[in-house]
Amino acid sequence: MASQKSLIWGKKFKTSQLQILLADSLTIFWGDWLDLRVRIAQVAASGLISPLIYILAFGLGLGSSISPGSAISGNYNNYLEFILPGMVALSSMTISFGGTTFSICGDRLFTKTFEELLLTPIHPLALQLGKMLAGVVRGLMTSGSVLLVAIIITRNWNFLHPLFLLLLILNCAVFAGLGVIVGLSVRSLESVGLYNNFVIIPMSFLGATFFDPSTLPTAFQFVVYLFPLTYASTGLRAAANLPLSQFPWYSIPVLLVIAIALSLWGAAKFAHQQD
Repeated sequence: MASQKSLIWGKKFKTSQLQILLADSLTIFWGDWLDLRVRIAQVAASGLISPLIYILAFGLGLGSSISPGSAISGNYNNYLEFILPGMVALSSMTISFGGTTFSICGDRLFTKTFEELLLTPIHPLALQLGKMLAGVVRGLMTSGSVLLVAIIITRNWNFLHPLFLLLLILNCAVFAGLGVIVGLSVRSLESVGLYNNFVIIPMSFLGATFFDPSTLPTAFQFVVYLFPLTYASTGLRAAANLPLSQFPWYSIPVLLVIAIALSLWGAAKFAHQQD
C-alpha cells in the first residue's frame, strides 16, 4: 500500500515538474515573441529573397534545360517543382539558425541583458526550449512566405500536408537548437560569420535542395546524408509530390533525435554559461 502511494506521488511529482518546465519555456519564448510580433513582416520577408533568387535562377533559368527522367525523377513535371520543397527547407534553416544566433549574440555582446536571463530561477532546459521555440517561430514565418509562393506557382496543396508541416517544424527546431548553441559559444559577430560560411552555406548547396541524392555515387551520398537539411529536403519533397508509399519515414526520427540531442547540449551550455 505504501509503495503504491509513493508511486502515485512520484508520478504526480514528475507531472508537476514537466508542467513547470513547459511553463518556464513558454515564459522565455514570450519574452522573444514580444519583440518578434512588432516585426512580423520584416522577419517573414528577411529570408524570402534568397529562395526567390534560387527559384528564378535555377528553377526557371537552369531548370528549363533539365528534363524529368534524366537528372531528376520522372515523378516531377519540371525542375522548378523539384526544388520548391528544398527552398522551403532552405529558408527555414537560414532564418531559424541566423535569427536565433543573432538574437542571443545581441543580448550577450551588445545590450548586456543576457546575464539577467541566466540569473532567473529557471531550469537550463527551459531556457534552451524557450529560445528554440522562438527560433522555430522565426523559421515558420519566413518559410511560410516561401510556402505561399510555392502553392501559387504549383497549385499543389500537398505543401500543407501534415507530414510536410511536421518535417518543416522539426527542421526549424534542429537549426534553432544549433543557433542557440552557436549564440552561446561565439565571442563576436565575426565568429558567427565563420559558422555561417563553413556550416550553413555549404549545407545550403549540399543538403539535397538542388539535386537528388540517389543520383550521387555511394561515397558522396554518405557525405550528403550527414547533413540534417538532406533529411528535411528529401522528406518535404516526397510529402509534396510523391505517394505516401515512397515517403522516407526515417527522416522524421532522424530530425527528432538531432533536435533532442541539440536541446540537451544547449541545456548543458546554459547550465555552465558565464557572461
